[in-house]
Amino acid sequence: MDNQRQKRHEQLPSSSPARRSLKRKLDEDFEYDRKIEDISSGSGDAHQDLRREVRKQVEILESTFSPIEADRASAKHAVHILADLAKNEAIVNVIVDCGAVPALVQHLQAPAPPREGEASRPYEHEVEKGSAFTLGLLAIKPEHQQLIVDAGALPHLVDLLKRHRNGQNSRAVIGVLRRAADAITNLAHENSSIKSRVRVEGGIPPLVELLEFIDTKVQRAAAGALRTLAFKNDENKNQIVECNALPTLILMLQSEDAAIHYEAVGVIGNLVHSSPNIKKEVLVAGALQPVIGLLSSCCSESKREAALLLGQFAATDSDCKVHIVQRGAVKPLIKMLKSPDSQLKEMSAFALGRLAQDTHNQAGIAHSGGIIPLLDLLDSRNGSLQHNAAFALYGLADNEDNVAELIRVGGVQSLQDGEFIVQPTRDCVAKTLKRLEEKIHGRVLRQLLYLMRVEEKLVQGRVALALAHLCSADDQRTIFIDNTGLELLLELLQAHDFKHQKDASVALCKLANKASTLSPVDAAPPSPIPQVYLGEQYVNNSTLSDVTFLIEGKRFYAHRICLLASSDAFRAMFDGGYRERDAKDIEIPNIRWDVFELMMRYIYTGSVNVNLDVAQDLLRAADQYLLEGLKRLCEYSIAQDISVDNVSMMFELSEAFNALSLRHACILFILENYDKLCVMPWYMNLIKRILPETRQYFVKTLTRPTHADLKR
Repeated sequence: MDNQRQKRHEQLPSSSPARRSLKRKLDEDFEYDRKIEDISSGSGDAHQDLRREVRKQVEILESTFSPIEADRASAKHAVHILADLAKNEAIVNVIVDCGAVPALVQHLQAPAPPREGEASRPYEHEVEKGSAFTLGLLAIKPEHQQLIVDAGALPHLVDLLKRHRNGQNSRAVIGVLRRAADAITNLAHENSSIKSRVRVEGGIPPLVELLEFIDTKVQRAAAGALRTLAFKNDENKNQIVECNALPTLILMLQSEDAAIHYEAVGVIGNLVHSSPNIKKEVLVAGALQPVIGLLSSCCSESKREAALLLGQFAATDSDCKVHIVQRGAVKPLIKMLKSPDSQLKEMSAFALGRLAQDTHNQAGIAHSGGIIPLLDLLDSRNGSLQHNAAFALYGLADNEDNVAELIRVGGVQSLQDGEFIVQPTRDCVAKTLKRLEEKIHGRVLRQLLYLMRVEEKLVQGRVALALAHLCSADDQRTIFIDNTGLELLLELLQAHDFKHQKDASVALCKLANKASTLSPVDAAPPSPIPQVYLGEQYVNNSTLSDVTFLIEGKRFYAHRICLLASSDAFRAMFDGGYRERDAKDIEIPNIRWDVFELMMRYIYTGSVNVNLDVAQDLLRAADQYLLEGLKRLCEYSIAQDISVDNVSMMFELSEAFNALSLRHACILFILENYDKLCVMPWYMNLIKRILPETRQYFVKTLTRPTHADLKR
């Protein structure tokens, strides 16, 4: 458009287009514009020259408000110069400061004819057109809007909108209609009070009339003004509808002129926003199919506005959601998701999100290929785009028919890995994962198990990873032991792809945490025979002592009955054919005094505090004398000291003394600390070493009786 610098539109913030370029050159005045540019970029004398030039033209306007041809010619020329100056935003303030606004407002009206009965005026409509155009340029700056209105511009601009009523459709009339509508657009931009003033001054009815004007540029200008006036102003919306604008606007939606249907869909969009009654009137008037048709327009702005409008329609009622899909909106909306234009993607995701709140639409959107492009949008760095995509996926996840497909294409991993900009998006994603979790049973679970058997390895791995996070504890054995879930996760753990390794580590951790409520080191198993605890007071007490141990050359008094009851090792020592059976003093050569004392304290009391300093030596002693409970206490204490630097050594320690609880703690630590361990050069070798034990650990953990088993 040749007046793009002047016109400004208002619409929903999430769909606001980039501000159009405000710079326009007239070919016939190119050299003059260059001179103006030179003046405006200077300082000092050049600035003074500029002010003198502006003031000169203002004085001409102030002195030429008459029907005399020479005055009209001078006024036309002065307005033209001011208009060219006003195209440069750096000069706009100077023009206003020099008093141009009252002079321009005065020339919005034609002077009285020189003689009674003489209707024609020299340059009829030309001076008024130029004045309206210049005021519209000055109104680009919000701080000048009220000044222009206070100078009395609105009544004159509204009168200009009516100049076609006498049947004249000359080029001059067309020009003045356009410029008056554009000036109103800019004056009312983001100014609620001025929007209402336009209505009070009677500006809406003539603008609605101009929607049917023969010239398309006038139609566009009128629609642009109505679009601005309708934005967040309920009284204006109601009057536009009462003036019967809807039938014409809906016809404009079907225009082959992209500029026409873009303006029309923008007006309708602002009319229906937060106005349920108007939304229903628009639908009754037949807007739905033309709006859907705009989704295939060559004009990206019209497509964006149409998608936004369909999203608003979809919020009306469930029937409307279904009708939008039935009339063919889904495929073009999905196609828009793949557009390089981020605003098109945002608005199509918005519309699909609203449509996806209906059960049948959910299946239709997924079947038409909507899942993958929506998942791709989660990687966007645009917060609104992310959120609209997440909301649409939340809707799709509500339908059981979509769950397997969401998981098959990696949807769970995308939702889990996404870096979401705003908290509402994070909340929405969490609800989507929870919704998926609630669907993992019955038919859906059977379908996923089928995919885990027959699909390619990549998909099988995705299914196993997702089920580790989403399945119930009661189904873990079925998925990961009876089927191939565990083997798939262990294969991913050994993969060369870091992402697969990490995903498998996280999934196995989730699986372990969900499967067991016990601590990483289990409590000691019950003794095969009743325990005999003599108590703390008998530790190393000669009273009733019937056996003495020699440790580091010192005697330690003990009681056979307590030792016999403590472990098979002591029973063999005293009841078997060993020399210790009848010996009164038994030498213990390989245990320190403090370690032996702690071991005996455990035998006599059933408990002991295991300090990290002696934990490993005490573990060795407990293993030697088959004291399983003490071993567990030592393992638990040692497990608290596992670190990235020593986990490999700790695992070796667990193997040396068959310390299952410590071994399991090492396995869980390795899985939980993938990010820290994966950078170590020995990481893959460690994984290969622990793999058999990891498999055994999960088999043992996942085959424990579940709550469901216990209820049978």
